[in-house]
Amino acid sequence: MDTAFINTARLIPAEAVREGAGVTVHRTIGGPALRNFDPFLLLDHISSDNPNDYIAGFPSHPHRGFSTFTYMIDGLMKHQDSMGNSGVLGPGSAQWMKAASGIIHSEMPEQQNGLLRGFQLWINLPSMSKMDQPEYQEFPEDAFPIVETPNYRLKVLIGHYARAQSPIEDSLTEVVHFDVQVNPGKQFHHVFSADNNSFAYVFEGTGHIDTQHISTHSLIVFDSEENILDFVAGSEGARMIVASGKPIEEPIMRHGPFVMNTREQIDRAMRDFQTNDFVRNRAWINRKS
Repeated sequence: MDTAFINTARLIPAEAVREGAGVTVHRTIGGPALRNFDPFLLLDHISSDNPNDYIAGFPSHPHRGFSTFTYMIDGLMKHQDSMGNSGVLGPGSAQWMKAASGIIHSEMPEQQNGLLRGFQLWINLPSMSKMDQPEYQEFPEDAFPIVETPNYRLKVLIGHYARAQSPIEDSLTEVVHFDVQVNPGKQFHHVFSADNNSFAYVFEGTGHIDTQHISTHSLIVFDSEENILDFVAGSEGARMIVASGKPIEEPIMRHGPFVMNTREQIDRAMRDFQTNDFVRNRAWINRKS
């Protein structure tokens, strides 16, 4: 896949891939052009008005060694897991799940008013936390603060922006994560923390950075010392998710839904799953048996 360069940033177009039981997602991080972007492991964007693209959903599957953040723009996502958690994410709501030592869950998307759009971001865990007890949190739309200016409207999903604080904090990688709507012809300027890896993914409208045109479904990657986003929206405005995190700087060994540090740890995860020793809390499994 071709990538372009914008001064110190890279521009990576999303690639359509099939996941789960046949769900089409637009993938950037975790794809061929950007396998890992420490501490971020994967960024998937679900966006379709065709139920055949996602109706089969993501039946029961395991995770170990990382956290996931799921954010819905439109439509619904039904969740159920091995800790006994179940719920439905609606428009604007989000889920933070620390898989850590192991969790088995299902995610089943549904249209609402003919629409389905959302994101899932995988965030790595350091080696000392990969075998922690799993954790799960779910948040309604109004849990996240909004910052409005004449140029943009920003929703704080993780961390903080100015004086606005999200209910979700990641102390391990100090991730910040925003949903930003930029008004037509207006600018969004943001300086990321020094030494962080940062990105912006445009999922509505277009814009430009300097003289470089930014189209829909484009990931802008900042992994240099000049960690500054200066984005100007096009005539119809633009919307993007923006994130930044502190690199963990440890070896990454991944195999499907397992992300560890060594091949031996991956082999152990696979054996644990195959022998039904994967999760510590089996509330869902027991209830279903």
